[in-house]
Amino acid sequence: MKVLLALSFSHLLNDTIQSLLPAIYPLLKESFSLNFTQIGLITLTFQLTASILQPVVGVYTDRRPKPYSLAIGMGVSLCGLVLLARAPNYASILGAAAMVGLGSSIFHPEASRVARLASGGRHGFAQALFQVGGNLGSSIGPLLAALIIVPRGQSAIIWFSSVAIVGILLLSRVGGWYQRLLARRHGAPLAVRPAGHAHLSRRQVIGAVAILLVLIFSKFFYTVSLSNYYTFYLIEKFHTPVRTAQVYLFIFLFAVAAGTILGGPIGDRYGRKAVIWGSILGVAPFTLLLPHVNLFWTIVLTILVGLILSSAFSAILVYAQELVPGKVGTVAGLFFGFAFGMGGLGSALLGSLADYTSIIFVFKVCAFLPLLGLLAAFLPDLDGAKKQAA
Repeated sequence: MKVLLALSFSHLLNDTIQSLLPAIYPLLKESFSLNFTQIGLITLTFQLTASILQPVVGVYTDRRPKPYSLAIGMGVSLCGLVLLARAPNYASILGAAAMVGLGSSIFHPEASRVARLASGGRHGFAQALFQVGGNLGSSIGPLLAALIIVPRGQSAIIWFSSVAIVGILLLSRVGGWYQRLLARRHGAPLAVRPAGHAHLSRRQVIGAVAILLVLIFSKFFYTVSLSNYYTFYLIEKFHTPVRTAQVYLFIFLFAVAAGTILGGPIGDRYGRKAVIWGSILGVAPFTLLLPHVNLFWTIVLTILVGLILSSAFSAILVYAQELVPGKVGTVAGLFFGFAFGMGGLGSALLGSLADYTSIIFVFKVCAFLPLLGLLAAFLPDLDGAKKQAA
């Protein structure tokens, strides 16, 4: 539990840094006279850097574990944070976003592996606890931005360098535990085959992974519409002040964090497929209704969306690791990378769509994405297969 809590808190620190980017978009938009397409390209730069490199990092560390890469990743994010605080132009902002993305690409696959190693067999709980730290960090970022950065300006971002320094120190301790574990196992592969793994054909495994990637596309395309453009939506539709809109964004992201911690244990108890099915398709009625209600019900519906939709990712990740046993880092890198990529691509495309139409139209279009959750019906029932194998 000490290792899991340390990883979760480190994930909180890492994603607090990440979330500062979208949280200060209104400030950057005004300071550098950016349009929505340029805003989307900032996220695309950050997300694609993480998306492309995370699978590479995952494959590499499956073969050659690097215990102290976690602290190194946080150090790279620190450099990006400092550059963002001092960025004099748009190109520098893109460079800072790329460095924060690079830090995340180093951090996530190996941290996911360590969480699985420290899980004691409760893989869903371990991944959910790891994920909830990140989601809490993502929710805290906008609130801190509203309280610290917005009143003082871009240079106040440098204050958050202390967050990265704490993360480096903590992850160095986790790296030491990981190094000792490696020594005890004499360099043996650390990815453990899941007990009772379902015996599926290669074609079934590939088909299931493809469905999971489509579901991630659905989840993260919709999520990015809220995390990146929710404040603009509230400002345009309801004339909400910037700081108030950022508080509402914090409420949504806090609901995401609360939903994440529920998804893992529920998946351990009732099965991952049920969680995946219910979390993505289950939000469709709320997303379809959201663009047509007043401010009060907008806040209520986004809380429900955050609670339900956020339970999906840890269940998807553990389900995928059970589909492809022995490749924990590769699977984590692929799915974290694809999630980041979809978030970045979604941000860029939705930003362009908002420039040509409006933010309100973007939310109406994205409302249909959770209907792709119907594809979860075609996922193999791994829990049933495990019982038959037992």
